[in-house]
Amino acid sequence: MPYPRLVLRTPGRLRAAASALILGAAAVLVQAPAASAEPATAVGYPAGASATRYSGLAFDTCTAPPLSTIQAWNASPYRALGVYLSGVNRTCAQPQLTAAWVASVAQLKWRLLPIHKGLQPPCGARPTDAKISTTPATARTQGTAAAAEAVAAAKALGMQPGSALYNDIENYTQTDTACRTGVLTYLSAWTKELHRLGYVSGVYMNLNLGAKQLSDVYTSASYARPDALWIARYDGVDTLKGWTGIADAKWAVHQRAKQYRGSHDETYGGVTVNIDNDRLDAPVATVALPYAVTSSTALKARSGPSTTYPVVTTHAPGSTLRVVCQAPGLKVGTTSVWDKLTDGTYVSDHYVSTPSATGYSSPLPRCTLPYQVTAPGGLTERSGPGTSYAAKGTSPGGALAWVVCQKSGSKVGPTKIWNRLDNGRYVSDHYVATPGTTSYSKPIPRC
Repeated sequence: MPYPRLVLRTPGRLRAAASALILGAAAVLVQAPAASAEPATAVGYPAGASATRYSGLAFDTCTAPPLSTIQAWNASPYRALGVYLSGVNRTCAQPQLTAAWVASVAQLKWRLLPIHKGLQPPCGARPTDAKISTTPATARTQGTAAAAEAVAAAKALGMQPGSALYNDIENYTQTDTACRTGVLTYLSAWTKELHRLGYVSGVYMNLNLGAKQLSDVYTSASYARPDALWIARYDGVDTLKGWTGIADAKWAVHQRAKQYRGSHDETYGGVTVNIDNDRLDAPVATVALPYAVTSSTALKARSGPSTTYPVVTTHAPGSTLRVVCQAPGLKVGTTSVWDKLTDGTYVSDHYVSTPSATGYSSPLPRCTLPYQVTAPGGLTERSGPGTSYAAKGTSPGGALAWVVCQKSGSKVGPTKIWNRLDNGRYVSDHYVATPGTTSYSKPIPRC
């Protein structure tokens, strides 16, 4: 994206940003990914993880704006915002970017697109930027470190596992083989480490000066494939298909974003901000939201979304719960909705102060965990958990299978496990990069 700038203008005032720059340990039950070959690597989501995606218009700006600006921009068509959370080459100060700000923005029903502005290509970006090594072993170490840095920053801001983190790679020379190898190696290591830590991997690149090279190794066994691609192409067209050099079947299932207009001013609610325009249909950050226990007795938190699951702990009446997402389950009172908490346990929404008493409550997302489809030729989606059920569609190779739950069905390869997707269809787990190869994968619930 263009090198950072931010101007906020309110009537009679000019604010210019200076150029410069929870998870409790006992609650994190991580299942390390099983050995998984590139390009589709398994993700080791901890118990409290859930992904969130956003489809619609967004903007990004160098410095995270004050909360008052976000409130004013509720009058805008945007409901997602890119924020620079980490990286050695992040050049704008971030006085607003705190855990409290993130929680407040999420409660205003905005989604956040987290950006890591780390090392840059050795044959591109600015001469003063810290660079990726052209030595593959070093580039691999650098990519792993970048992922660890971004995850630490995301956690400090309250962005839960399952969040997507985007590595900003600026323009670079396309004919430099050593440079190309360094960048791709760095991004492969970034993806693998994010997956190991339970986060979703995103990459930002210019369509013609980087993204095409990433697309060229989409099926390569030499590199781990990122889960989502965010391109820059300043043509004023916000379409997420028809990208030159990148087939529509690549990053095809809620995995794309486009920055289609560069730096310019827009004004909403009397506040002017210098922004880039984006169109998203992609994973973003997951932010837990606080709600209160409304029951008159201790609320039971269970290991799954039903009263048939074991009780793990209880919560006192009036206590605050941090809800990550909502899932369907056994009906309690007036609702079949269950709330997943940051420790991975579930409570009936009937006893929680969410807005709806009968259904899902915005802005909480549905509970889902995305994994890549490993079948190069695509994977048949069926109406039930078996090959005898009707075919309803196909997930392309490398697409994200947005898994809601798992169920036993007909055997495919070494496994009888089938994944139910958030569109209601089923796919064999044999062709999805979940940690389990023959059995259920934690923390996915049973259907």
